[in-house]
Amino acid sequence: MSFPKNFLWGGATAANQIEGAYDVDGKGLSVTDIMTAGNLDHPRMLTYKLDDKMQKIPSVPGAGLPKGAVGAIDPNEYYPNHVAIDFYHHYEEDIKMFAEMGFKNFRLSIAWTRIFPNGDDKEPNQKGLDFYRRVFEECKKYGIEPLVTISHYEDPLHLSEKYNDWQDRGMIDCYVRYATTLFKEYKGLVKYWLTFNEINTAVMFLDMFGGNGTDEDYQHAYQKLHYQFVASARSVKAAHEIDPNYVIGNMICGIVDYPLTPDPKDILLNFHSWEKNIFYCGDVQCKGKYPTFAKRLWDEHNVHLDITDQDKQDLLEGKVDMYTFSYYMSNVVTTHEVKDKVGGNFAAGAKNPYLKYSEWGWATDPDGLQYYLELMYDRYDIPMMVVENGLGAVDEISEDGKIHDDYRIDYLRMHIKAMERAINDGVDLIGYTTWGCIDLVSAGTGQMSKRYGFIYVDRDDNGKGTLERMPKDSFYWYKKVIESNGKDLD
Repeated sequence: MSFPKNFLWGGATAANQIEGAYDVDGKGLSVTDIMTAGNLDHPRMLTYKLDDKMQKIPSVPGAGLPKGAVGAIDPNEYYPNHVAIDFYHHYEEDIKMFAEMGFKNFRLSIAWTRIFPNGDDKEPNQKGLDFYRRVFEECKKYGIEPLVTISHYEDPLHLSEKYNDWQDRGMIDCYVRYATTLFKEYKGLVKYWLTFNEINTAVMFLDMFGGNGTDEDYQHAYQKLHYQFVASARSVKAAHEIDPNYVIGNMICGIVDYPLTPDPKDILLNFHSWEKNIFYCGDVQCKGKYPTFAKRLWDEHNVHLDITDQDKQDLLEGKVDMYTFSYYMSNVVTTHEVKDKVGGNFAAGAKNPYLKYSEWGWATDPDGLQYYLELMYDRYDIPMMVVENGLGAVDEISEDGKIHDDYRIDYLRMHIKAMERAINDGVDLIGYTTWGCIDLVSAGTGQMSKRYGFIYVDRDDNGKGTLERMPKDSFYWYKKVIESNGKDLD
């Protein structure tokens, strides 16, 4: 057995990391628009005004603006997402290059504030609707199927301040109205949709970054998740009413955890980590109800949620059609003291002695991808897609004027082989979109130098460069992979 005949090979991006044009054609501000640049040693910052003074606070998971603060742009700061790689004005060129590689699928997100500038406007912004229509039509011209993420880490700033980052039911109505607008507007142009990008990070990152979240932090995170679950479920129901052919998926940050030792306490810690970080969100969105262990998770942090009978009914009726996830690395957990620890961007804990790590502290573990695919498919028994996977690295232009990124090819080759093994074991895997198929702004650090793409974009961490596009060696390699449907990996 090999990859299915109609396997959806492609690449993935996010609006806030590629589009730029943050204030063009009526677009409003999102939370990402007030996020400065950072690097591996210094976090990105959120800028705001409080008491008429411009201030900033580290942008870390679970952290919002101080009470009374209003998000604002500081003219003395650099905001990499404001221009990004200017896909807004280069989309025709970029999609043509995707088509040259043979893409069957292109994952992108829609900027909520390009459609509803404040998030709760009475009418959508027509120029925003028109832009994405042009993008989707350009994809269709080349036979590329769009895979659209409705919300990818960029809530409208106005709504985030008004509802304190999903702490009010008002966010549910705003989201469902936004999603329904998209379903109606792009009927016939888009078939595949994802409701929330890496929805589980609301809780996962509290644990990953030292495990020092307070009860208040967990109350905030679990309530946010519940309202997002309901918003997702109601949107799934709306989508199927508008077009029964729509395929709606969830999207999970798929980090595999292993126990460091065979100590039963490590085994139990690892199992509970999976329950909290992975199964919790997957169960609600795929099974339509909270798992039995949810009460234990809530009790651990004195969490009391606003859940109605109607919410429960919506969750049951609004289950997703497919399970999608990102996969980059694995982590190790233990109850024991360890000296050899991982330090890096979105990585923490004990170091796995059997794996190699990137300069950002991410473990390369293709076997973990196979393990995750088989575990999740057995649990949910619905079609699956790997919608993010790739290697972030510093690319150098050689003397011959080209980029020889064999390290990226090696990484992707290993993970494609892992997917094939999972398919041979019975997993219904229908697609694969590598992350950052064109170089983009890193969400975690705001850097351009952490590159994932098959296509090099001339722009540096300080916003300098021509934005010229250039294929890397991996561009031509991935073209062969797609042409051969995964058979030619040399």
